[in-house]
Amino acid sequence: MTKIARTPEPPYFAVIFTSLRTEGDTGFAAMAEKMVELATFQSGFIGVESARDKIGITVTYWTNMEAILSWSQNAQHKLAWELGYQKWYQSFKLRVCKVERDYDFARSD
Repeated sequence: MTKIARTPEPPYFAVIFTSLRTEGDTGFAAMAEKMVELATFQSGFIGVESARDKIGITVTYWTNMEAILSWSQNAQHKLAWELGYQKWYQSFKLRVCKVERDYDFARSD
């Protein structure tokens, strides 16, 4: 993804997923794309930002904790997690944060 998520006035929530991948794709990219698409239809979803070099970082933004918990119970999302444990991740860390403040800058050329 090459754009910054548009977020509302705080407070809202961020789920930060940081990962180290195993070797090879083995379906990872297709599943990641499918999860982003599926999340966009989830109630309470605001947006997503993702970057990968050696460490992958994906941040999803949500209106409230209930929306995050609901997403965590989605059947297709649970399947993606299982596949992640089985073959895609060497290690990962998940953090859930309440955003209290945000501000932005955009150059106008």
